[in-house]
Amino acid sequence: MSAGAEVLVGLVILVGLLGIVLPILPGTLLIFAAIAVWAFVTGGAVAWTVFAIAALALVVTAVVKYTWPGRRLQQAGVPNRSLMIGGLVGIVGFFVIPVIGLVLGFLLGVYVSEVQRHRTHTDAWRSTVAATKAAGLSILVELFGALIAAGAWLAAVLFW
Repeated sequence: MSAGAEVLVGLVILVGLLGIVLPILPGTLLIFAAIAVWAFVTGGAVAWTVFAIAALALVVTAVVKYTWPGRRLQQAGVPNRSLMIGGLVGIVGFFVIPVIGLVLGFLLGVYVSEVQRHRTHTDAWRSTVAATKAAGLSILVELFGALIAAGAWLAAVLFW
């Protein structure tokens, strides 16, 4: 693969990493696709080993991303309904106030849903904080897998 093509793959991986931190683009999917294309074009044992490592890291962290924070939310007593409302208000917020509206909308949606359920500010805020921590944990888990995949690709490009 030419140096220009590898730079392009690296840029797609970088955009994927940004898409994980700022959930605008399907970051994990971009990283997976970029490394798959690189492995297909480059060929050889090293390229396919890197692809296998990247795919394994992305799949494992995708599973953990949905199970671990979900379990913590169940322990905190936050219902899925509040998360769905928070997600929908977050999407609307993203278009009203670009980028930060996603976070603000999520917080507002979860809080309003929980106030309606608990009828007290303290309990609603406690649930909102638990939901925010779970969302942050989910992002960190996904980012961890993506960084392993990106690191494996970068090591292969630089050292092989």
